[in-house]
Amino acid sequence: MIDPIFVSAFLMGLIGSGHCIAMCGGIASSLQLASNKRQTWLYSLAYNSGRALSYMLAGALVAGISSQFATQNSAFALFLSFLAGVFMLLVGVYIMRLAATLQWLEKLGKTLIWQHLIKLNKYLMPIDSPLKALGYGALWGWLPCGLVYSALTWAMTSGTAINGALVMLAFALGTFPAMITLGVAAQKLNTLFNHPWTRIILGSVIIWYGIYLLIIATDKLVH
Repeated sequence: MIDPIFVSAFLMGLIGSGHCIAMCGGIASSLQLASNKRQTWLYSLAYNSGRALSYMLAGALVAGISSQFATQNSAFALFLSFLAGVFMLLVGVYIMRLAATLQWLEKLGKTLIWQHLIKLNKYLMPIDSPLKALGYGALWGWLPCGLVYSALTWAMTSGTAINGALVMLAFALGTFPAMITLGVAAQKLNTLFNHPWTRIILGSVIIWYGIYLLIIATDKLVH
């Protein structure tokens, strides 16, 4: 049976595609326009594969480090469970557009990480090969994004570095349909994902799973 955390990560990536298009869509579109028509899919796939690799690396790092602490300290493991549940709720609210619950994370990431990494941008321009597109995607995979950071909190509870990488791979795959099919198809997907009822339904699923995680963590705390 597939672990619910992988399904949730995929759903978050899928419903968050509209956010991805807003943040990275212009870059992905320019790659497609700049490349030969026959290579459009290759450039797009390379760019998005680069993003996925960065997500997986981040997932493996946070999961690997946190698992070491969790095995030695049950209180820390319990804290991670509560953290994952809380971020599930924040993501659900964010997806339903009830509040901008993740903007503070993006501002923090921009200050601590992105303002330094963006300087590497010059070494990948112009993007005139699939390899450079892959590297460019890997760089932009570290762009501050509240959804990515939330998925990383789930990866932290996955137990191993491999599982952490798989959680982030599931998230990345959820973003692929809209990011790779930029154009008419992406617009249709974006319209579907931004429909109020779609957001309410998928946001509710994530919120209920967050509540479930909090109930489990609370039960462990009490007993």
